[in-house]
Amino acid sequence: MRDMILLKQGEIVLKGLNKRTFEQKLLSNIRNRLKLIGDFNVYSVQSTVYVEPKTDDEDLDAAFEALKKVFGIAKLSRAAACEKDKDAIVALAKSYLADDMAAAKSFKVETKRSDKAFPMTSIEVSQYVGGELSEAFPHVPVDVRNPDLVVHVEIRDYAAYVHAQPTPGAGGMPVGSNGRAITMLSGGIDSPVSTYMIAKRGVKLIPVHFFSFPYTSELAKQKVIELAQILTDYCGTMMIEIVPFTKIQEEIRDKCPEEYFTLIMRRFMMRIATKIAEANGCKAIVTGENLGQVASQTMEAMASTQSVTYLPTLQPLIGMDKEEIVTIARKIGTFSTSILPYEDCCTVFTPRHPKTKPTIAEVEEVEKALDVEALVNEAVANIERVKVKLGE
Repeated sequence: MRDMILLKQGEIVLKGLNKRTFEQKLLSNIRNRLKLIGDFNVYSVQSTVYVEPKTDDEDLDAAFEALKKVFGIAKLSRAAACEKDKDAIVALAKSYLADDMAAAKSFKVETKRSDKAFPMTSIEVSQYVGGELSEAFPHVPVDVRNPDLVVHVEIRDYAAYVHAQPTPGAGGMPVGSNGRAITMLSGGIDSPVSTYMIAKRGVKLIPVHFFSFPYTSELAKQKVIELAQILTDYCGTMMIEIVPFTKIQEEIRDKCPEEYFTLIMRRFMMRIATKIAEANGCKAIVTGENLGQVASQTMEAMASTQSVTYLPTLQPLIGMDKEEIVTIARKIGTFSTSILPYEDCCTVFTPRHPKTKPTIAEVEEVEKALDVEALVNEAVANIERVKVKLGE
C-alpha cells in the first residue's frame, strides 16, 4: 500500500490550448512548496496531480497542510494506490479506510473510471466494493442519499486509488500564471486580504510599504514584514519595497491645505508604486480600498488618486463589508498581527475635516506647491528592500 496525496485542479481544467502552461506553473509551485518538507515525486495526468513520497521518511501530514494553501488546487485527498483489480481495491479499502469505516454511521462508494479499458463500469465497481465493505463492517449501513462517509475509488491510468472525502483546496489560479503586480501593504486589516485575493487570481505580487520614521515606529515596519511573511504561505517568496515617506508627508503638511493632506499623500503613493511597477515588469497596482469606508475612499477621492497612474488599479475589497474582510483575515492568519497597535503612515498628519468630493483639477492646483517629480525620485532612490522567504 502506497500512501500519497491526490490534488484535483481547479479553474485550470477550463483552459483551452494554453492549459498546459497553467498546469506547468502549478506543478512548479507545488514542487517549490514541497522542497521545504521532503523529497516527493510530483506529476500530473488527466487534470489530477499526484504527490508521491520518495521514501518512507517524508512527512505526508506536513505536505498535506502546505498544499492546502497552494492556489490552483480545488481539492486534496490522502489516498492509497493498488493494482487495477477489483479484489485488490476491496482489500485496500478495507485496510486503508478501516478507522473511517469503524467510526462512520453510514457509507456509500463512489467510483470514477478514467481508464475505460477496465472491465467493470463505475456503477459495477461501486456495487462490488460497497457489498464487500458492508460484509466486512456489518454495523455500518449503506446510505446512497446522505452517507456519513463516502468511499472514493478512482481507476486511473497507472493504478487504482482509494480515499475518503476530499478536503477543499485554496482554489484560484497558480501564482505567477497571470502576471505580476504591485500590492500596497500597510499594517492594517484590509491590505493583506486584498493581497491574498489577487494572489488567488494567479498574480505574483511585490508588496510596497510606505514608512514615515520617526512618526511611525520601527515596530510598525516589523509588523508589515511579519504580515508579508504570513502571506508567503499563499503568495510565495516576496521582496518588500519599503519606501521612505517622511519627507513627502512633511512637505505636504507644510505647503498644502490640511483638507487635502490624505488625497495628495495617496497620489504620491500611486506615483511611486507606478515607478516600482515599471522597474519590475508589473502590470497593475493592488489596493485594499473599500468604497465609503473612509474619506479617501469615496468615488471622487479614488478618481483623484488613480488619475496619476496609467496602470489599472485592482480593488478586490471594493464592495465588501468589514465583517467579510475580517473573516478572510482570520482565515489566512493575518488578523491578529494586523490589529497590533503599531500605526502606519496613513495615520500621520490626518486632517480633521478631509476633502471627500474633490475634483482632479483642484487637487492638481494644490499640488503645484510641491516639487512632485523630485520628491518621487528621491523616495524611489532610497527604497529599502526586504526579502521574505517561504518557510522562514
